[in-house]
Amino acid sequence: MAHHALLHPFSFPAKPESEMINIVRAEGSTLYDDRGRDYIDGLASLWYCQIGHSRPEMADVVAAQMRKLATYNTFDPFTNEPAARAAEMIVERSPLTEGRVFLGCSGSEAVDTALKLARLHAQRTGETQRQTVITRTNGYHGTNFGGTSAQGIALNREGWGELVPHFVEAPHDDIEALATVFAQHGDQVAAMITEPVQCAGGVFPPPDGYLEGARRLCDQHGALLIFDEVICGFGRTGEWFGAQTFSVTPDLMTFAKGVTSGYLPLSGVIVNRRICETLEEPEFMLRTGYTYSGHPTAAAAAVKNIEILAEEGLVERANHVGAKLGEGLEALAADGLIESHRGAGAVRAAVLDRPAMNVRNEMLRRGVVVRPINNALAMSPPLVITDDEIGRIIDTMAESLRTTT
Repeated sequence: MAHHALLHPFSFPAKPESEMINIVRAEGSTLYDDRGRDYIDGLASLWYCQIGHSRPEMADVVAAQMRKLATYNTFDPFTNEPAARAAEMIVERSPLTEGRVFLGCSGSEAVDTALKLARLHAQRTGETQRQTVITRTNGYHGTNFGGTSAQGIALNREGWGELVPHFVEAPHDDIEALATVFAQHGDQVAAMITEPVQCAGGVFPPPDGYLEGARRLCDQHGALLIFDEVICGFGRTGEWFGAQTFSVTPDLMTFAKGVTSGYLPLSGVIVNRRICETLEEPEFMLRTGYTYSGHPTAAAAAVKNIEILAEEGLVERANHVGAKLGEGLEALAADGLIESHRGAGAVRAAVLDRPAMNVRNEMLRRGVVVRPINNALAMSPPLVITDDEIGRIIDTMAESLRTTT
């Protein structure tokens, strides 16, 4: 077997590079491989390419920034205009308008930072016993050590040895069970972390009243509420953030993916005013951060991406995309091809009566990318996707279901 240097994430290391689909070009919602085949990108790569692929104005902004100042750190005493501007644009679109934004690169970094900030807040306010973080089954919070410990997807937690202590998992859809977990841990709870819509775990929108209930329980028990908005943020659910879609305001919010539509890696944590105040005491130094926190080129990409989302009405368009996907899935359910469907905004899942991997593979052969999760197929297309392209996703799913067992 030829030696392959690249070790792929979430893949079988034994699989040869030659068996991978080599994507060489993309435009809008369409991908092209090295054999000249085209695919509808029904997943926006990994839930993130909101504005579609290969937009020249993004390349122009990034190149212009690189010619001027490609990169510099933002550790004290340095700053740069794109990072400061991106933070402003992000915070003013969030429900935490009086807060501040900490920047990193990956969603996993954002999650670990949010977990650290929640713990830090407890330490700074004299509640040093508060270390427990409550998570939900099916939750996905990246793959750094903190996020791996917060995983609600059991397979992703296994095989690494002992993880970080003080994480407690509650059933994903049961507010009474959540209340019990809070009661059991009392004043030990630093925070609860949840996605507004659990995406990687199977596209589960929150049960009615669940997020409101979680907010109430956090308040009653003196804990912080963290929304992991890495997928939900920047228009995916039909508002700028899932917090707004579901009208529940958390204390900390993570974001990544859609903030630059993935054109460059950028992530962050939006921190509410109350937490900021404990950090803003004159003698206190925040001792966490990353080499690329506030990277000017990545920040310039975010500024341009946010402008495009706003100018083209793509946040609102997510509701249209979701409605069209929903209509298509409803028709498949009526025809008995799928069992049911679920989702919110422009993130949807078809629930099948058979393993989803076979159907995914057949859809790939027919030129449509979706993501298999257990018995469901997840869809999260670019928000610029056309109605015809949505039709092709649904038609291809129908054909693939008819030809697979």
